[in-house]
Amino acid sequence: MVDRRRFIVGSGAVGALAVLGTTAACTSQAEGEAVSGTLSPSGHVRSATAITKVYGDGQKLIAVAVEYDTDITDSALSTSTFKVTDRTVTKVYPNRSADLAAHGKNGRYVIVELSPDDKAAALWVTQQGSGTASGSSPTSTSSAAPGGGGPKVGDSTPGGTIVAAKATLTQTGTVTTTGGTRYPASTTGVTTDAVKNLIVDDFRQFTFTDPATKRTLKYNLFIPKGYDRDHHKSYPLVLFMHDASVVNVATEGPLVQGLGAVCWASPEDQARHEAFVLAPEYDSVVIDDTYKPSPLFDTTAHLVQELTKKYNLDEKRIYATGQSMGAMMTLGLNIKYPDLFGASFVVAGQWPADQAKPLAKKKLWIVVSQDDDKSYSGENAITKVIKAQGTAVGTAVWNGRSTGAQFAADVRSLKAQKALVNYASFKTGTVVPAGSTTSAHMATWQVAYTIPGIRDWVMNQSL
Repeated sequence: MVDRRRFIVGSGAVGALAVLGTTAACTSQAEGEAVSGTLSPSGHVRSATAITKVYGDGQKLIAVAVEYDTDITDSALSTSTFKVTDRTVTKVYPNRSADLAAHGKNGRYVIVELSPDDKAAALWVTQQGSGTASGSSPTSTSSAAPGGGGPKVGDSTPGGTIVAAKATLTQTGTVTTTGGTRYPASTTGVTTDAVKNLIVDDFRQFTFTDPATKRTLKYNLFIPKGYDRDHHKSYPLVLFMHDASVVNVATEGPLVQGLGAVCWASPEDQARHEAFVLAPEYDSVVIDDTYKPSPLFDTTAHLVQELTKKYNLDEKRIYATGQSMGAMMTLGLNIKYPDLFGASFVVAGQWPADQAKPLAKKKLWIVVSQDDDKSYSGENAITKVIKAQGTAVGTAVWNGRSTGAQFAADVRSLKAQKALVNYASFKTGTVVPAGSTTSAHMATWQVAYTIPGIRDWVMNQSL
């Protein structure tokens, strides 16, 4: 389904919304000037759709689907058939719909895949991360770090920006129809007029006003395909809480800044574990090093409780996860609401050790980088308290650059310790990509949410 939803554009335009819509027709166009998809000089292009995908370091524009007026054959299509401004074309093939495919099929659409490693691919831009906002420069201090000089409770300054997904494409080679007609190359660019956001578009946006705290919370909710309230089947729910860099951006912010929310809603995860996925968008920082949260802390718990009344949710299989600020909230909510979550996935967070005793009764999977001094020392202190209560803590040191197969083996090995709490730390120097300015703190969740085995463990727990 084509989505023309609104996005925040540019670091200097936080709060301003740009709608991606079809450009109105005009009667003439200068050669070489970009036009909308319906205004191709040959008259054969009907539309151009930008396709985005979320990675560990944020959403990226990874393809353009060009719709022609008739079916196109794979014959003669190559990476040199199209040029996309400031992008690297990696694959070109026809398809029957505006979707990515492993193999092309003759159809009206030509899919032009683009390298996600291009600098211009990044649509989620932070002070550190997959890109740098125009006119700004990276910093060495994470805007999302729970300690140090980070943001304070109530701070509503956005730490990131969502860039509009848009691309300009030129057909630089011949395109051939299944009927044998050849559409010649052109020097006129075609600009995308629609956007398809993989997985992100499967979430719906809502607003909750808490009668108890009087605070309003915007949130994203993924509802499993085929859900029917009238049926008696109950579903688990995963609550994802974002870090401070996502504060006060668009409602969809938690969905595009990384994998923390969308990974649970992927077709692969849903095939294994059908579940609701809840991702609130906080308009201000909820908690800082004082560990005195804003009312949005309780509002989050109340929202979960409200959803259990509205939908057929299994109250024994409500799960919490979060990164940085969200990880702190995960720990704090488990302490204050001990009967709410069946298990939790804690990524790069901390909580005062002198308050941690109740966590000894909780099912936790903790991931942190040894280079993240604040979170690593904080989790060490928490797990020490948990062990002192007689609760087994499984521990492991992982290489943050491991392959998927290696991580799968790591998860199996840690699970084999059969502990209530699993604690994995990324070995010093392994979590930050070579040449990256990203802090180890932020790099932790860019890796942690790519590991399916942890999610499988979570989904198999219950109160």
